[in-house]
Parts: sequence; C-alpha cells; structure tokens
Amino acid sequence: MSSSVSAVEDEPGQPPALTVLSLAEAAAKEQVITPFDVSGGVDEHGKAKAIDYDKLIDAFGSQRIDQTLLDRFERVTSHKPHRLLRRGMVFSHRDLNLILDKYEKGVPFYLYTGRGPSSDSMHVGHSIPFEFTKYLQDVFNVPLVIMLTDDEKFYHTPKLTLKDAHRFALQNAMDIIAIGFDPAKTFLFIDTDFVDNGSGAAFNANVREMGKRTTNNQIKGTFGFTDTNNIAEFAFPAMQSATAFATSFPFIFGPNPKLTSKIPCLIPCAIDQDPYFRQCRDNAPRLAYLKPALIHAVFLPSLKGAESKMSASDAESSIFLSDTDAQIRKKIGKAFSGGQDTRELQREIGGRTAVDVPFQYLTFFMEDDDELERLRVGYEKGELESGDMKKACTKELQAYVSAFRERRAKVTEAVRDEFMRPRQLVFKGMPGEAEQRAAREKRIAVLETELARLRAES
Repeated sequence: MSSSVSAVEDEPGQPPALTVLSLAEAAAKEQVITPFDVSGGVDEHGKAKAIDYDKLIDAFGSQRIDQTLLDRFERVTSHKPHRLLRRGMVFSHRDLNLILDKYEKGVPFYLYTGRGPSSDSMHVGHSIPFEFTKYLQDVFNVPLVIMLTDDEKFYHTPKLTLKDAHRFALQNAMDIIAIGFDPAKTFLFIDTDFVDNGSGAAFNANVREMGKRTTNNQIKGTFGFTDTNNIAEFAFPAMQSATAFATSFPFIFGPNPKLTSKIPCLIPCAIDQDPYFRQCRDNAPRLAYLKPALIHAVFLPSLKGAESKMSASDAESSIFLSDTDAQIRKKIGKAFSGGQDTRELQREIGGRTAVDVPFQYLTFFMEDDDELERLRVGYEKGELESGDMKKACTKELQAYVSAFRERRAKVTEAVRDEFMRPRQLVFKGMPGEAEQRAAREKRIAVLETELARLRAES
C-alpha cells in the first residue's frame, strides 16, 4: 500500500494553522470544539492552550465516565474495560447507564459510528474511535452501522469535488474494515450511494422527518453557521441524525416501525461530533423515537503538541496507517517532547509526561498498564530521557501500524462490497423469518420499481 497520502487542504474539522506571528497578535480566545473547528484556544499571552475536556463536559452538558460507571460496565459485561476507558481517553457520555440497563434486561441495541472522508488514507487518530467501537461490538455482541459522509465533506470543503470525496470514502471503507469488524454484524454505507438506491428509502424518510423538525436557528446556535453557509450545510444534520434510528434500516432490524423505533442506539465518537447528536436528541422525541446514547473520546494530539488534534491535511502532524516503519521513526523523532533541554536538567527535574507527545501516544496504544506506569515514573524522575520515550513510542506505533497493514492487505474490493451490501445482520433479538421475508419482498418491490423507471428512461 502506498505511503503517499492525498488530502484536502484546510480540511473542515481541523484547527487552523497557528503561526508564531498570528499567536502573538491574537487576543485571548476560548477553545472552540465543533465538527468543523477544533482549537484549544489562546491565552492572554498569545500562547496556544491544550484542550480542556473538563470545560467541554460543562459546556456540552454531558456526564463524566467515573469509576462507579466503569465498575458497573465491567460487572454487567464481564469484560475488563478497554484501555481507553481505563485511562480516561473515553471520558464522557450521554445515557450510557441506560444502555447498560437495556443490556442487563436483554433488550437489543445497536452501535453507530462514522467518518467524514477527507483523505485517501486514515491516520492513527482516526483508527482510535473505530478500534474502540470494535471492542464494544465484541463485548456487547450487537450490530453496527458505519456511515461515511462523503456528502458532508463535499458541502463543507470548497476545494473538494464530490468525485474525490466519494473516492476517499471508498478507500477509507477498506481501512475501516481492516480494523477487524465482524462482517456478519456490520453494515457500512457511503451516503451518496445509499440514499440514491432503493435500500435507502426508509433512511430518506427519516431524513425528511428530522429535517422538518430542525430550524435554521437551531443549526446556527449549535454549529455557529451564518447566512454565508450553503443550504446543504444547514440540511446535513438531519442526514447524520437519521442513522441513529433503527427504523432507517428495515433490512437489518425488520419492517415494523412500531417495534424498531424502540431499539436503542449507542454512538461512540470523538467529542467534536456531539453537536450533531444534541440536535438529534432534541428532536427525536418529536418523532416518538428514542434519544441515541453517546460515548465520547478525546482527540489524539498532533505530533506538534496537545493544542490541536492530528490532522489528515498536515502530513507532518500525523502518523498515517499507510506510513512505513522508517516514516514512523522519523515522525516520532520530531514529535513534541516534554523532556528538559539538557541531560543534566532531565536527571534533576524529570520530564513532563502531561505534554510529552510520545508518552501521550503510548497512553492510547500501549495495552500493558504496568509498563506504561514504569515509563511514566521513570521519565518524571529523570531516570529515562526523551530518546527513551521516543524509542518506546516508535516501537509501539510501528507494531500497531504493521499489524494494520497486514489486515488491510487482505481487504479486497469484494470484501468491501459485501460490508456495503444492504442485508440482514446476525444479532440477538434479530427479526424472525417471517419479518425478514417481508422485508426482503418489500425491498425487491422497491428495486423493481426503480429498475422499471431506469429502463423507461433509457
């Protein structure tokens, strides 16, 4: 797989480039976290600040995942919490406790996550939410719907063509599949493909219903849009919301909306996606649908520091899943360090793991809690140097990406097409044979009508 990466400059959802001059001239600014802008803010001295996740919890009105909830998660699932949960990288939620209630009672639910394709290769920061989602799928044994929003990226990115957005989505789909999802329990779709064929009819119905109940003022207040944003940008939140309702997928959950409207949805995502689902949760009861539950992850920091997240539009800030071992070694070697300027000071004062990017990456990717703690203590005491931390990080990231490359090599276009084929998934509580037969017959009728229309036009 090629290590060169195509990406769109000034990718929405990424922080603007901050130069020394622009920071010095800037007044103090609060952090901004939306699906289109991520920045930790600037202090009164013009210095970029790290993202304050505690402040985000207060601003968004979510709840912190505390030890009590982690203990309950382990007790209910009989599984050790994922390292991202144990270490606070997955840190916030909306109604996760209610999902655990449902699971204890044997009530089926499903997972929903997604990606806005902005480059032809994902970076390791993109893989984090998907790896965690796979863990949830394995633990709960539930179906998963993955949405690739090529249309959203097209709407929000002036330089991006719809053809390129779709091409990125096709490549990203193969990266996502290589995370290791169960094909019997996973449906993956690209917006522009799914909504234009017969299988997307129920999905489109929910888009219309949600769109009718969402006002421009709601969108402006949530996303900061102005009258200069195009009308497609205002309309898109209804599209992203529709995936959170099981009634959008009768070929998975059955054709009876009275039953499927009661199936809960859990959405693992990065915290910048929360505004979309605040809109969804506000309007879901007006459709007599359940509010989706969410579980939020922090951002993987840029190689340049914790003030911004890793960005596909900046190759020097990111480690791509297509990078070679040599590229990874070079990039980690240049990563922002929390070590002291000299060896003597390092031994005397110790390193700062809170801002050391290689150590931060190890907290995301190293499974061994004891080894991570050994590295932390040794670095902070000055027993380990920056080079030691970078060496450990390089080894971990090379192993992670190498394992991914091996899996990715096995993902063919035929494998991708099967994941993207609308079909019945296998899960506890799945519809009975009669319901499945009815759903298939309804889909056949819709497809035959569409085929007849196309023949009449040809």
